[in-house]
Formats: sequence, structure tokens, C-alpha cells
Amino acid sequence: MDLKKAQTDPILDPNQSNYVYHLALDIGGSLAKVVYFTKDDDHFVDGEEGLSHRKALEKSNGSRQYPVLNGRLNFKKFETSKINDCVEFIKSMKLHFGGSQRQAIPGSQPIAVKATGGGAYKYADLFKERLGIILDKEDEMDCLVAGANFLLEVVHQEAFTYMGDQKQFVQIDQNDLYPYLLVNIGSGVGMIKVEGEGKFERVSGTSIGGGTFWGLGKLLTDCKSFDELLDLSYRGNNRAVDMLVGDIYGGMDYSKIGLSSTAIASSFGKAISDNREREDYKPEDIARSLLRMISNNIGQISYLNALRFGLKRIFFGGFFIRRHPFTMDTLSVAVNFWSKGEAKAMFLRHEGFLGAVGAFMSSDKHGLKELLANQVVQRTPSKLSFAVDKIIHGQPDGDESIECSVYAA
Repeated sequence: MDLKKAQTDPILDPNQSNYVYHLALDIGGSLAKVVYFTKDDDHFVDGEEGLSHRKALEKSNGSRQYPVLNGRLNFKKFETSKINDCVEFIKSMKLHFGGSQRQAIPGSQPIAVKATGGGAYKYADLFKERLGIILDKEDEMDCLVAGANFLLEVVHQEAFTYMGDQKQFVQIDQNDLYPYLLVNIGSGVGMIKVEGEGKFERVSGTSIGGGTFWGLGKLLTDCKSFDELLDLSYRGNNRAVDMLVGDIYGGMDYSKIGLSSTAIASSFGKAISDNREREDYKPEDIARSLLRMISNNIGQISYLNALRFGLKRIFFGGFFIRRHPFTMDTLSVAVNFWSKGEAKAMFLRHEGFLGAVGAFMSSDKHGLKELLANQVVQRTPSKLSFAVDKIIHGQPDGDESIECSVYAA
């Protein structure tokens, strides 16, 4: 199995059979993301009743004789504007209790939880007052890159291409991963040239991102959430709002410069008509035009930066994408068009959790002994490594978990 080192901080959910072993947060301008590892009940590991010390050692990596924990890496998201929902989730799951404590002990030291993103600063007092935890802040860019590297190197079929309704997973060669361009589409867009572990540079970005889509969409439609706006756009037709090349050339292509009649000449260009008001346009058509405008813009700027640094791999992440087929297709078409087919847009299955995973990886605390009641530990563990087994799909809210193993390294 592919392995990746990580460090962890133990958390315990006392009301469930699964231990919550570690918690990390990424609180952005639009969304708050939570990543936490739950250890399977020792009585039911791999369908076996109990996990003996010998079996644990047999599942260690090669000759390294350290115990293994089997469980899941869980992903959860919340709208930042509803940050109290995130706080309530953590409280209801008791994710803010540390170690083997079953309840907060009066006078005890506050528990530190790794967090990244601007919200780690903005909402630090809220988390301390409501949950009694301190947000141990990590650099946003460091976490973003660390999370992307980890997922690309460790998780099978993490990356894929999508164009023309065709999804194809990409096999990542760990020895040939770098360099690449990471385009993180959150409220705004950051473009990062990644050359290796801990070696990266933010080379560009744009303020026209997911927050732009959500903000303008909220002003122009009656949608109350990001997902509702995405769903609305899926039913729309941007040609009712956008001015196409064919509208200018009487239905003909502008073949001399390679523009088809269906290419967009001006986003929202048809809205300048004097004899139509906003009410005359369907909300779904407006949403579709807005989504295409922003996606095309990001796709073009991304390729130009990849061209600038001679990068052939472009990975798109961030919750703006939401695995939305039209968004991915538009980004892919833009990259393909401007690169003349030489570059491909690639997407990540855990696109919105890169920063949260990076924060998860950054923890420097450990307390593995408390969670290994029936196993002998030769020394105090200082790190954890992951062996990812499979991804669990189909949760009602669209969140996922990765079934994996961790062991002391």
C-alpha cells in the first residue's frame, strides 16, 4: 500500500463505538471544512473479533513493528455564514473532548485543535467560548499544498479528468508528480506552483471565484445557498443570456481565428437589449451564464500561468467545483482550447478538503497509548502513517470518508 506520514492528536467520542482520534478544521470565507479520523471498535476490525498485538504487528509496514489502527478519515462541510452549525456538530459528536476524557474536566488545560483559513482567526473566540478549545493556527498555503500532495500520493484514483461527460481517472506516478499547478477555487482563486514537499510558490490568482458566483447569484436569483444555485444552473441555458459569435456573424463561425458560432463572444451580452428587463430572463439561464463566465475565466488564467512556467499538469481544487459536471467540463474545455490540446485540467475527488487535510497532517501532538488498551507499545509514538484502503460513498449529505489504517512510525 502507499504510505504517507502524518502526525495526530487524539480525540474521543464517548457516546459511540468508534474513537475519534484526531480533528482538524479549515474555515474559509464561504465554507468551513472538518476532517476527523475515527478508529474502528477494537472488537470489530476487518471482520475479526478483536485485534491482538500479534495481528497488529503483522499489519505493520515491513519490518517496522508498531501497532495498527483501522478506521476512517471523515469529511464534513458547513457554510461559514452558519458557523454555529459547525460548532454544534462538533459539540454533538463531542469531537472537542481530548484523549480518553469522557467529559471536560473543570480547570483542565484547553484542548488545542489544528485549524487553518481566515476563519481560524476570525472565529477563534467563538470556538473557545462555546467549546473550550483553542484553534492552533497553521498557514493556509502550507496546509493547502500539504493536503494536495498527500491525497495525490496516497489515495488511489484521487485525480481524474472530465470533458464531454467522460470521467477518466488518472494514475499518478509519485516519482513524476512534480512540478504541477494547483488551482484552488474558494471564495477567490489562488494559483500555486508546486515543485515538491514543502516547496511551492503562489504565482497568481483572481478575485473572481466561488464567492463571486455565490454573491452575484444571490443578487440575481432567489437562491438561498451555493448548492441551490449550482442545481439551478444545471437546468439553465446560457445561450439565452450570453452573446455568441454566431449572434454577431449571422449564425456563422469565425473560422479564420478558430471561433465556432457557439463560442461566447460576451458573457451576459444579450442582456443589453433595450426591450427586455431582468424579469424577462429565466433565473436558471442567468445562473448558467454566471457559472460559465467564471469557469471560463479561471480556466484561461490557469492555463496561461501553466504556460508561463512550463507546467503540463493543472489540478483544480476547492469547493467551487463541487464535482459539478458543467463546471468541470467548462474548465476542461477552456484549458484544452487555449493549450490547443497540449494541457489537461485534472480534478480531485476531495477537492474542497485540501486545507483541512493539510491541517490534519500538521498536528505535532500524540497520545496513541491511551487508545491501545490491549496492545503493547514499545515506545512513545511520535508520528502516524496512513494506508488508504478505499473511499466510502453514498452518505446522505454528500460527504465522504476514506477507509484507512494508521500506525506508529
